Amino acid sequence: MTIQSLIGCFNLDPNRVLDIILEVFECRSHLEDLFVSLIKLYMRDQKTVCSTVCHMLGFKFQFYQDGGDVKTPDSLYKIAALLLEQQLINLETLYPHLSPKDSAMFDEQKQVMNEAKQYARKFSIVSLTDKSDKIEELDIKIDQIENNQKLGLCHALLQVGEWTTAKLIMDRLPRHSAPARTDIAKALCALIHVIIDPLYKAKNDMSAQVLRSKLDSKLTNNAKLSLVSTYEEFAERAVKMMTYVGPNMALDPVLLMKLIRLSRVYMEKRDKTIPLTQDTIFQGILTMLDEVILPSLSLLENNCGISEEIWSVLKQMPYQYRYRLYGHWKNETYSLFPQLIRARTDCLEKAKYIMKRLTKENVKQLGRYFGKLSHSNPGILFEYVLSQIQKYDNFILPVVDSLKYLTSISYDALAYCLIEALANPDKEKMKVDEMNISKWLQSLASFCGSVFRKYSIELSGIVQYLANQLKADKSHDLLILREIVLKMAGVEISEEITDDQLNAMAGGDLLRQEGGYFAQVRNTKKSSVRLKDALLENSLAMPLCVLMSQQRDCIVYKEGGNAHLKLVGKLYDQCLDTLVQFGTFLSTQLSASEFVCKLPSIDVLTIKYHMAPDAAFFLSRQMYASSIMSKFDELRKIDKSNKENTSKQKTIRFIEAWETVLLPVVEAVKPIHPPSVWKDLTPQFYVTFWTLSIYDLFVPNDAYNKQIEQIKKQLVAIEDNWEMAANKKKKEKERCVALMDKLRDEEKKQEEHVNRVMARLKDEKDTWFTHEGVSKNDTITQVFQLCVFPRCCFTATDAVYCAKFIQILHDLKTPNFSTLICYDRMFCDVTHTLTSFTENEAHRYGRFLCFALGTLMRWHGDKAIYEKECAQHPGFVTQFRKDNVAGSQLDYENYRHICHKWHFRTTKAMVSCLESGNYVSIRNALILLIKILPHYPKMINYGNALERRVDRICQEEKDKRQDIYALAIGCAGQLKIMKKNWILETEFHIRDKVQKKPAASNGPGVSKAPASSENTVTAATANSKKTDIGLKDDKTNVKNDKKVERVSVTTSEIKLSKSESKNKVEVKKEAGDASSQAAAKEKSSSKSDESSVKDKPKKEKNDKEKSSSRDKTKKDGEKKEKSSKDKDDKEKDKIYKEDKDRGSKDDKEKSKSHKSHKDNKRDKEKKDPGSRASSVTSNGSQGSHAKRQSAEPDDKDIKRRKVEVSSSPMKVSNVVT
Repeated sequence: MTIQSLIGCFNLDPNRVLDIILEVFECRSHLEDLFVSLIKLYMRDQKTVCSTVCHMLGFKFQFYQDGGDVKTPDSLYKIAALLLEQQLINLETLYPHLSPKDSAMFDEQKQVMNEAKQYARKFSIVSLTDKSDKIEELDIKIDQIENNQKLGLCHALLQVGEWTTAKLIMDRLPRHSAPARTDIAKALCALIHVIIDPLYKAKNDMSAQVLRSKLDSKLTNNAKLSLVSTYEEFAERAVKMMTYVGPNMALDPVLLMKLIRLSRVYMEKRDKTIPLTQDTIFQGILTMLDEVILPSLSLLENNCGISEEIWSVLKQMPYQYRYRLYGHWKNETYSLFPQLIRARTDCLEKAKYIMKRLTKENVKQLGRYFGKLSHSNPGILFEYVLSQIQKYDNFILPVVDSLKYLTSISYDALAYCLIEALANPDKEKMKVDEMNISKWLQSLASFCGSVFRKYSIELSGIVQYLANQLKADKSHDLLILREIVLKMAGVEISEEITDDQLNAMAGGDLLRQEGGYFAQVRNTKKSSVRLKDALLENSLAMPLCVLMSQQRDCIVYKEGGNAHLKLVGKLYDQCLDTLVQFGTFLSTQLSASEFVCKLPSIDVLTIKYHMAPDAAFFLSRQMYASSIMSKFDELRKIDKSNKENTSKQKTIRFIEAWETVLLPVVEAVKPIHPPSVWKDLTPQFYVTFWTLSIYDLFVPNDAYNKQIEQIKKQLVAIEDNWEMAANKKKKEKERCVALMDKLRDEEKKQEEHVNRVMARLKDEKDTWFTHEGVSKNDTITQVFQLCVFPRCCFTATDAVYCAKFIQILHDLKTPNFSTLICYDRMFCDVTHTLTSFTENEAHRYGRFLCFALGTLMRWHGDKAIYEKECAQHPGFVTQFRKDNVAGSQLDYENYRHICHKWHFRTTKAMVSCLESGNYVSIRNALILLIKILPHYPKMINYGNALERRVDRICQEEKDKRQDIYALAIGCAGQLKIMKKNWILETEFHIRDKVQKKPAASNGPGVSKAPASSENTVTAATANSKKTDIGLKDDKTNVKNDKKVERVSVTTSEIKLSKSESKNKVEVKKEAGDASSQAAAKEKSSSKSDESSVKDKPKKEKNDKEKSSSRDKTKKDGEKKEKSSKDKDDKEKDKIYKEDKDRGSKDDKEKSKSHKSHKDNKRDKEKKDPGSRASSVTSNGSQGSHAKRQSAEPDDKDIKRRKVEVSSSPMKVSNVVT
């Protein structure tokens, strides 16, 4: 009333009075309560006075706009803020008086952003000048920001706690431009301090003295502030205020810590039943982390404490949310703020500096710099480091060693960056040739394995990524899983495994660890447990196995549709090897109970999930073995209580346990194959074959002894090491002694187990092939198709297992199983089999054939061994009767002939593949030949033929296909090494000797018909050119309607290749007469053989007449033999002459030596021409033909002439030629 009276008394200008009041208020701003009430008393018409006050304040602001260097005083901002808070003035009226214009601020923000980008571009340009000429800091721009009246008013509003009006001003300005000013950011942080203080004190477990903090008293006394006391209010009001601060909250680390701790407490105590997508508080915390906390971390320098606090919140979230935060932080947030763009540029510059100087020697020093950079900008740092690793793989080991100073959030960000680099769509995972995996992917895979093994990084993300790739039918990334399992679990899969390692793989777990791998498995217990836990927590153990098994077919029929055959083979091998490696890891890490819970039954795997039986049984085999041993232990406890614990009783209990566990499996496998399959072999045999392992069949005593000897040498070395400390020496000795004891115990335990398994096989063998009316040929076909072939190509140990199992079938004298037919089917023709193999499958099949050949050649090399192990075995019966009353055993010499036939067939297949020109055929033939070199070739003629073809491949492929060339060079070298062990064909089997039969009523050379009135023919091979013996099943009806299966005699001939036939036209013409005569003789002989079978009754009547003329016929045959032999010798001389012209020096010397041997033998034959005669019975007519001399033919000779395998008579039945 006094002011109004003065105005009226002295006729004062009211506006002038109001102006004076505002000036006094500006000078005494701390008396805000007085002046605010005074202005309220002054105002009668509120709208008019409000407008007047706004304009007066506006004129004051405009005065400082034109004042040059004079800044707008803070007192003016304060009274404007107080009046706005008290709603005495209107922002909409005052705002137009403030400078600068909004459009100018937007242009200014663009300019600041462009200059920040220019700052970043400068460091990406390689400059040869001094880098001291950096872009100057934007001091002028900063001054302009400080003189900004709109921002000044905003700052004053935040200081008085008027958040609503300040928010309206910031919404008009460019986003995040207001908090970019330091004072505004700090004022906003102070306001947030006050707002969240009640909640922070309520949810924190710290003492009140620790929680006591200095807050702004003006704000704390402001009754209009709406404080936060619950998490719902926190997510609704406080989080929105924080989003305006953004990365500038780095100016207040204390506030950051408060927010992080509040978030951590909530994540620890939240209701887990509420889905995260419906949890509004969680969504608010997620927003705060994305827009405020993580960007602020980028501006904090080397604050590892805050990064660990952030990890305490993040680790309670699923990896999907964490990776989403990392991705947005690295790829988007940095581009939104000028200060973050500069921070990223500075980080990259420092990272380049470190990577240029990083070596193995300075890992520790530079690793600390890595750690400091990763505290603030892990995504930017690791993106650059991984790009360098992709280019230079020699960075892998130094970088892995330098990462030991990282924080937990940095390790987690590294896992995300790895997945992002692997999933980069701009990078091709194949090289330009489309046949090999790119180098960058191989480097990243190796880095993944190393870093996940050494550091405790969560594996859930990378494992889920691999599963998603398999679901999308992409198998390239299986290389990553292979490296992870190799490095973290020590499970190694390699086709270059040595025989000693392969032998060790047949032992127990300890022997496999010590001698089965190239690198000894050390310190993988913790890392393997981490990998197992990651798989089980995410339920990915068995799904990965199923996906990999299904992916094998997808590679062939879907993924590799248009790809090169070489690439398809590599991807298929990689998929199978990874499946084997991963399954081996699971079998060693998961217990039997975990396997039973996670793995479906065998019929579900094969029928529902379409898993191949070989993969299904591979995964289930360990589970069955563990279940059998558990059941066996239960039964043994019963015997111990009854004091019945003898070895025989243990075997009985083991068989009972076996039957208890596997009888349900026998029933489960029946739907896997059609019912017709089980007519040829029983489900019991099928389950037995697939559930056993190499560990069950034999004990590798040599491998155990070798490992024990190596440990003894280590003991001696430890004892002789005087530099080692006494305590350490004692510990090492104790470790070695304990290891030896464990190996001995393991060996003893395996011996007992193998004996029990063999007893069980003997007990079960009679039930394997029991169906009557099924030929042995069909049985062997099913065994190979459903059992041997799928498993021998699965792993190297399975290849040895298959060969060993066939030998055990023979040793057990399994009824209705023909060992001869089995091996004949194995070596009859491997051409088509080879062309269908991948590279690794060819390696495994080669091991299988090598072990099989080792068994065959052991029998071939010693008659005593053959008589002991084969002579009386049913597998070597050549005459099979339906009633099994009688049988004819294969004698030793005829077995050697059959071995010769198998070598010939193998040579024929090898020659065909090597001359085919097909990449796969040549590669697989070379691989197979290298694998079986210890036992093949054994004869000089076959060895030379193969050697010349391999040399030819070396010449042709030298500048074309380098992988074929490398294989051929290696094969040629090994052939030359094995050359000293080759022998002549006459030493391999007796060709010239005629086995004389006692004269019978039918005449010499004719076998007597058996009592069962079956037709029997004596096969005398001396009158044919060169024959081979093929084992076939024959179901010919005889007079008494009995079915008889015999060993049949067939004639095989290798045809001359087109290229060689053109070069040999002249030789063929000269040899035409001799070959035509020989063909005519062979034709007449074959006709006579057929007529002898049909006209046997007639032949018996005319035997006496024929015997009188036999002597005369014999003499005529000898003369014809001489003339035919001379012509054949001329033909061979011409062939050898041509071979000499283009052969190697070694071949020339051998040809000369064998030629002299041939001449000596010819002289001997002239003196005693009757020594080469052989009798043949053929429909009453007899004739004798001279055999060709056993000399060394070249490769053309092998193709031109039929190869003679057997020269002694062999009894067969119902021969079909």
